[in-house]
Amino acid sequence: MVAGGGSNFHSEFLNDPVVREMRQVREENARRQKHDYSHVFRRKNRFDFIRISAVIMGMEFVYSAETAFVSPILLGIGIEHQLMTMIWGISPLIGFFMSPVIGGVSDRCRSRFGRRRPVLLALGIGLIVGCLLVPYGKNIGEWFGDLGEITIDPASVIVEPVAARLVDLNGTVSAEALRGYNFYRVEEEIVEHRLDYRWAIVITIIGTILMDFNADNCMTPSRAYLLDISLPEDHGRACSTFSILAGFGGSVGYAMGGVNWDETSFGEFLGGSIKTVFTLVVIIFAICLTVSLTSFREIPLPLLEADELLRPLTETVVKKEKARRERQIFTVKEVSKALTAQLQTIQSPERDVPQKISNALVDVERNPPAKDQAADVAEADDDEEEEKQMSPKDFIKSIIMMPKSIAILCLTNLFCWMSHLSYALYFTDFVGEEVFRGNPAAPSFSEENKLFLEGVRYACFGMAIYSLSCSTCSFTIEKLIKVLRARTVYCGGLLIDAIGMACMAYFPNKVTVFVLSATGGLVYALLFTMPFLLLGQYHAKGSFKVHKPGADTQERKRGLATDIAVVGGMIFVAQIIVALGMGALITAFGTTAVVVYSASICSLLASICATQVVYMDL
Repeated sequence: MVAGGGSNFHSEFLNDPVVREMRQVREENARRQKHDYSHVFRRKNRFDFIRISAVIMGMEFVYSAETAFVSPILLGIGIEHQLMTMIWGISPLIGFFMSPVIGGVSDRCRSRFGRRRPVLLALGIGLIVGCLLVPYGKNIGEWFGDLGEITIDPASVIVEPVAARLVDLNGTVSAEALRGYNFYRVEEEIVEHRLDYRWAIVITIIGTILMDFNADNCMTPSRAYLLDISLPEDHGRACSTFSILAGFGGSVGYAMGGVNWDETSFGEFLGGSIKTVFTLVVIIFAICLTVSLTSFREIPLPLLEADELLRPLTETVVKKEKARRERQIFTVKEVSKALTAQLQTIQSPERDVPQKISNALVDVERNPPAKDQAADVAEADDDEEEEKQMSPKDFIKSIIMMPKSIAILCLTNLFCWMSHLSYALYFTDFVGEEVFRGNPAAPSFSEENKLFLEGVRYACFGMAIYSLSCSTCSFTIEKLIKVLRARTVYCGGLLIDAIGMACMAYFPNKVTVFVLSATGGLVYALLFTMPFLLLGQYHAKGSFKVHKPGADTQERKRGLATDIAVVGGMIFVAQIIVALGMGALITAFGTTAVVVYSASICSLLASICATQVVYMDL
């Protein structure tokens, strides 16, 4: 909802005769092209927005499978907690620098299929590849020679070969023989148990990076595609449909992960619950991606550059058109004044009048009014600002040279993302180990491993509750802001989550997991609404200006898109911090409950920062 603070403008948009005229001209011009692009300048219904936004529903299915099962998969192939959390940091580290590049490629893509859809298709294919590599990494590793899980079934009572390998010629057990073996006790018998997943580890890590990176970066072209082919007054409904489908996809995806597919013939055919879930997710995402890509045709960039009437009808364009019409009226007045002055100097017969009129017109043309000159310069500057693409260097500069109000909002958003990621990425691991007392590294036939997998499935239902809570909050947040004001909603929601997460960590049981997961949805809803509503207010009230280094008198205007990228980019910073620090915390405290405590502390810090945010009139 980046259009916050612009509702008054949108109502004026609908009733302005100039806007209606400009839109009719553009719609007719778009209809006469080789392909009909008139839909870009028409209002759309809810079903149209569902078609356009279907891809976000598919992405949320992917996120649900990723957050629920990737951590257990990595732990199950022998990766330690500390290394696992570092793996989660690779994708955001790449994304922090690549996200502006991908945005620039999307803005400048000259494909005949448009600017956003080709980029979205490429990222979608990468996402599908990652979704297939993660669950099937073990199977692919076996093709390259992995032995997998090496253990001796106690039912076979073949313990002698293990002992024989440990005893040397003198009948003693050497330290060298013991080195490299892990032992697991089952029914008072000691059997060998170790993991050989060398290739599977590499393939699964590559799949995790591909899936996480492409899922994070799919959001930018999908949102841009939605807004590009929607009218400004429809952006509110477009964003709400986007959020509704996201919540629906997440809740159904998590619920799907909570089903024990091992007990079904379909799950048995695909090789277990995790593989079944990821296979279904890939199919659903592919369908949703196809629906979005085939919904409405984009106007290619070469056509946009060649025909000004195909460009979006924005507030800036409307203001320029009104200014141009005012200048035309002003020019007529100036011609009249100049003509009057010329006629007053006529001393010759009437045959000199036409020449005097011509001279007056030339004078006005050569010396346009100062108001016209200033407007032309301003328009040129605006065009230059709009045309300028944000490079990674500019992105970093915009972070360093930001106003205090944006800096506080970034800090608040950073803590919000740290809280959410601490909960979402490691929640299933927490429930499996702390609530169900399972062990992801235990042999697959052991009771501890079965308890862990049961805990993971139960955690999926808890995260479905969190996703439903997010959708509900997104529906009501604007009404809550009107009744309680933005400061109360922002600070209060984060404080409620801090208390809920602390209670869940202190009382880890099935009830608290199921009930208090709803508080996590508050943070997720606030992440997708409050920062962008506030940014819209900041820019609606006036542009931010910052001084360039070494030039005290020169100022550079901050764009709304730049500030959205900076505030939204806090997700990458948060994921890097959480990924690098969470493993060390789990190791230091010896419990996965620390991830939920961390979520609580980060929400509390975000709530404190939110008290210092500038809320304007919200």
